[in-house]
Amino acid sequence: TTGPSPGSNSTPTAQSVQDNPDGGCHIYRNGYYGSSITVVEGILEVNIIQMTSIQMTESQAENALVDFVVTCQGSLPTDVCTVVSDPTCQVSKSVVCDPIVVTDECLLTIRRAFEEPGTYCINITLGDDTSQALASALISVNGGEST
Repeated sequence: TTGPSPGSNSTPTAQSVQDNPDGGCHIYRNGYYGSSITVVEGILEVNIIQMTSIQMTESQAENALVDFVVTCQGSLPTDVCTVVSDPTCQVSKSVVCDPIVVTDECLLTIRRAFEEPGTYCINITLGDDTSQALASALISVNGGEST
């Protein structure tokens, strides 16, 4: 933008300059430019408030199931992704993403399976069309139990 034109109001004007490929001349266009900005709140915060091991029978013991209760602040998410990594959170072992429907309060339970006992880093990401937010936790899975 440039400053106000002489004899006009104090509103800045936009000026564009284009090369004319045939004659090497410049074309000047003066005018006013307007735009609107929409501010969206987005997902501001995610918290894992509870991790619960699901008790299984001996015939189901090959996979330990854990429920993660998650809350969030801000806009309501439309999808959730869970990344299970090694205890240092450096090497991903699995990634699971699912669409979700949250109607009025951001409180959801996410169930994930663990193939073998061990300590894992869990990253849970909630997202919508404009934002994402992440919560992380370390979990120890011992066969059918987690702590």
